Amino acid sequence: MSLAPPPGIYVPAVLFFQENEDFDVPAIQSHVLRLAHERKEAIQLTRKTLDDNGFQTVLVIAGTGAQSTRETKQLCIDAKDAGASHVLVLTPSTWPPQMSVENIIRFHQEVADASPIPVMIYNFPVVTAGQDLDSDTIATLAKHPNIVGTKLSCGNMGKLHRLTTRFSSSEFAVYAGRSDLLTQGLLSGSAGAIAALVNVLPKLHVRLFQLYQEGKIAEAMELQGKFAHADWAIGRIGGIGGVKAIVSKNFGYGSTTVRGPLKAVDTERLHENRHYKVMEEVITLEKKL
Repeated sequence: MSLAPPPGIYVPAVLFFQENEDFDVPAIQSHVLRLAHERKEAIQLTRKTLDDNGFQTVLVIAGTGAQSTRETKQLCIDAKDAGASHVLVLTPSTWPPQMSVENIIRFHQEVADASPIPVMIYNFPVVTAGQDLDSDTIATLAKHPNIVGTKLSCGNMGKLHRLTTRFSSSEFAVYAGRSDLLTQGLLSGSAGAIAALVNVLPKLHVRLFQLYQEGKIAEAMELQGKFAHADWAIGRIGGIGGVKAIVSKNFGYGSTTVRGPLKAVDTERLHENRHYKVMEEVITLEKKL
């Protein structure tokens, strides 16, 4: 039987680019190490960087969602070949009116049948034309022997709790997809989080997870409050572009280049965004750890 990733904090790592939008390899390597997918090349680079620096046990979960079943299956095979341990699969969204519950279930089950490594369901309505898999649909998929977990970027705590009370984390791991729900998710039985803010604050996220494990809930909730503001702030600063700009400015590596149609965020103008003050506070805490 396929195994779910162990409980913990995981990061959907951003990729840094040169001005011509090719990979900035040194910056990607620096980012991977501070956190310690071009698809196959990115996975290979991540796996090699981790292995070469003594992090052989760190899992690489590769995003392999595509707009057809055939392509998604191939991307899962590519991910395995490149060194990934698990794949994270979005529901296709080109033709949302055709994506009935039956079609959604069939798609994910067929991908899981073909994938050489364990599959996780990625529920992210914002990037899948509003498709929001409900707990019954995800629970049906959880019964597949090669589907081992889900990332819930929908922010629905009721859905998360319904799933965690039906499945143990060892058989089907449920992860919050946002940092502003990390502690609430843990208290409801989640396995942790796979969240964008970890790109900026990896140590603080691990610290909060440790506080929860130690039963220091009041301290965890105090830090959780800062995450709630930081998660909101980074979205207002520019999402992926904001993450890159903040990392580049505060940690000394990587350019702010993003691939179109996204727009880069100018590091020299971050201070003009009132939300950046929130990020400065938590980055100061991050650097103290």
